[in-house]
Amino acid sequence: MSRRPHLAAFAAATAALIALSGCATSAAQDDSNALVASDAFPVTIEHAFGETVIESEPQRVLTLGWGSGDAVLALGVVPVGMEAQNYGGDENGVLPWAADALAELDGEAPVIFPATTDAPAYEQIAEAAPDLILATYSGITEEQYNLLSEIAPVVAYPDQPWTTPWRDVITTTGTALGKSAAADDVLTNIDALVAEKAAEHPEFEGKTVAATFDVGGTFYVYKPADPRVEFLLDLGLKNAPAVDTLSNGDSTFFYTLSYEKLDELDSDLLIAYAETQEVGDTFAAQPYAQSIPAVVNGGLVAVNGASLVASVSPPTALSLPWGIDSFVEAIADALK
Repeated sequence: MSRRPHLAAFAAATAALIALSGCATSAAQDDSNALVASDAFPVTIEHAFGETVIESEPQRVLTLGWGSGDAVLALGVVPVGMEAQNYGGDENGVLPWAADALAELDGEAPVIFPATTDAPAYEQIAEAAPDLILATYSGITEEQYNLLSEIAPVVAYPDQPWTTPWRDVITTTGTALGKSAAADDVLTNIDALVAEKAAEHPEFEGKTVAATFDVGGTFYVYKPADPRVEFLLDLGLKNAPAVDTLSNGDSTFFYTLSYEKLDELDSDLLIAYAETQEVGDTFAAQPYAQSIPAVVNGGLVAVNGASLVASVSPPTALSLPWGIDSFVEAIADALK
């Protein structure tokens, strides 16, 4: 699967998040989009395909994948290009929190590239004339990385595709843009918010959880390597031992589980992501769902609605503050 199942399994249903960013250019850009560097350049960033040297302060950043665009916006920069987010986005493929940030920054509108499950839109990326491409949380292949690098320096994910911790997306973006201090401030504020929510709900502490997504006849379980599970642990929850016991080699960040084995997925809470309320209700009513211990015991956490699901799947610099209240409320309701 080319993307995180659920916004990704959506690899089967929506589109693999492959966005774009960066290439040397002489094109002018509105001052409101320019980056104000606070760190010294050049900067070297290591990643899965080697290392990328950013020689000078980037001026035209293009983002690929999930989260990098939000991180750039959170640091006060408007990208020259972003990939359309068909899952949870508006008619233009812009997610609500990104739309809010774009309106607040009031810079030149970025080019929104169509999402694709096959390969980045190389021609459109080149036409945007970026001087940096951020693909920190993405699924680009080495071949795609090499082709994109002919357009501009590319920062890929540090290890495996679609597994970069959401905090690392923010810090890496800060390093790449020369805004490390600003990135630290963003994280400090988010960490304070998460800690506040966890403190408000001591009942979360130690409760075991399994994060899942049922789509197209396939049931996905997210592994601890997935950033959305990391977020759950930040709230005081604990990864259910059954998640590890039942795991297989499907992917670094998820695995599929047959409906016949769902009764073995033992946890206090079951997070079930669904695109709509209707889809969520349909899942909960299925006999196989009724075999899951957490569902039987009232521990089903229904996370319904594409935008809410997107905001925590996994969270980003902008989406976490946007969706955390509704998400935490859903968990709390399941524990009452």
